[in-house]
Parts: sequence; structure tokens; C-alpha cells
Amino acid sequence: MTETSLSKQVDKPIAIQGYEGSFHQVAARQFFGKGVAVECCATFRELIKKANDKKLTDGAVMAIENSIAGSILPNYNLLQKADLKIVGEVYLDIKQNLLANPGVKLEDIREVHSHPMAILQCIDYLEKYNWKLVETEDTALSAKHVHQHRSKHIAAIASRLSADLFDLNVLAPNIHTAKNNYTRFLVLQRNALDCIPSDANKASISFSTNHTQGSLARVLTKIADAGINLSKLQSFPKPGTDWKYYFHADLEFKTVEVYKNLMDNILSVVDELKIYGVYASGKLK
Repeated sequence: MTETSLSKQVDKPIAIQGYEGSFHQVAARQFFGKGVAVECCATFRELIKKANDKKLTDGAVMAIENSIAGSILPNYNLLQKADLKIVGEVYLDIKQNLLANPGVKLEDIREVHSHPMAILQCIDYLEKYNWKLVETEDTALSAKHVHQHRSKHIAAIASRLSADLFDLNVLAPNIHTAKNNYTRFLVLQRNALDCIPSDANKASISFSTNHTQGSLARVLTKIADAGINLSKLQSFPKPGTDWKYYFHADLEFKTVEVYKNLMDNILSVVDELKIYGVYASGKLK
């Protein structure tokens, strides 16, 4: 069956990892709209738990990979165990900014607070100044603390959304070194319909094979022969086994029928198959 389109209207919050103002919230707004409420989670495990709770949320937005740092491997295991479906994805250009309270100038700053990854992403800019760099657990939380303590000598590295939420000024925009730093987020929902959206052109699946010679090659040949683009192949350990793996595959196709035919044919060459979701691919912005 095919459904005309995915409804992005949600009644309950969407679970995100991190705090208000985080890039997860930016991604949630990009997919669901600026009015979407969020349920903040300290960890990805908590995110999955709350996404599964129909009393708390209508799903989640979860980071899965970064164009510089690579895949977030633990999240593939969480996805494998979760009873959630991928209904969309967001590619977010990660832009880091130096934020401070109104009236604070560059020459007033003595310390800069942020997540260690954000500090590392901006190190070329930061090394121009003799500032003390303080590592924290979250970029948005750093911005919130600067606001709450009315700091006159402390700045934070965070998103523009954090600046808007916590009434901070952007002293220096886009201070990150790598200018093409994208994070891919998956949009997850419970009880997603088996109907495939009419605009679907991408699917995410996981499978396992036996240890016979050429077992993985046979799967990849099926994918290639179907005329489907394998945009990602990621292996991750199969818990409770000795050196056995699941393979996560992202498949891009021109028509839903091509995808359906592959799913029928691939069953003969895999031991296990799980379909995470069939959806419209995200766009780089």
C-alpha cells in the first residue's frame, strides 16, 4: 500500500538528546516546524525509552552520523532493539557560534564554555585568544548557564537557537573550522503505518548473514542488480554472539516497486532482516 504523504503534525513532544537549544532541537524544528515541543533526554538510551512511551512523546529525533566524526555506533544497537520506525531524516549543517550576555564584548571574555567536541571544532578560532577553555556536558546547557549567571566574562559556544532561547548575543558567528560539517538525524515514531509514503525514495534495513564464503557479497550483488544505490553500509556487533555482525544498509531507489522487489529477492540470502523504515530522503541545506 502507498500513502500520499507523511503527516508531520504531532500532539505530544518529540524526544531529543540534550537540552533546549541543542542541535537536536534545531533538527526537530526543521522537520516538524518551529512550534514543535521537545522532551529533553540526557542520553540516547533515555531518548529511545521516552520515544517508546505513548504517554510522553510522539516519537524522537536521534543523531546517527556526522560527516566528520562518522557513525554513532551505539545508536545502531539502540535502533536494532527499539520498536520504532524511521519516518524521515534531517541533514543539519552544524554551525557553532560564540555567545555572550548583552553588553559583553570580546575583550571582556576570560573563559569559553562548551562541549569538548564543539571546542575542538572551533579550536582554530579560539587559539587566537588567551581564553580559558572549559569543557561541559552540552553546548546548549553552557549557553543557559551563561544566561542564568549573568556572566560578564564568560562566553559559550552553541547554536543560534540557544542565543534566541536564552537572550544571548552572537559575538562571533560560524567560528567552526570545517564549514561542511553535517549531522544526520533520524526521525523515529511508534506504530508507524506499514503504508509506504508516495514520495519515499529511501529505506533503512539491517540484516545478518551466515559465515559462508561470499555471503555478504551475495547480498550486495542483489542490491546492485536491482538498480538500487547503497548509500551506506555499516556493520555493528551482534550482542551475545562470537564475532557475528548486523549490517545496517541505507538504500536509495527511484520507485517503490524496485524496493519491494528487492525485499522479496533478498530473503533468500540473509539470515535475519529488519526494515527500520521507508521514507523520503532528507535534503542538504
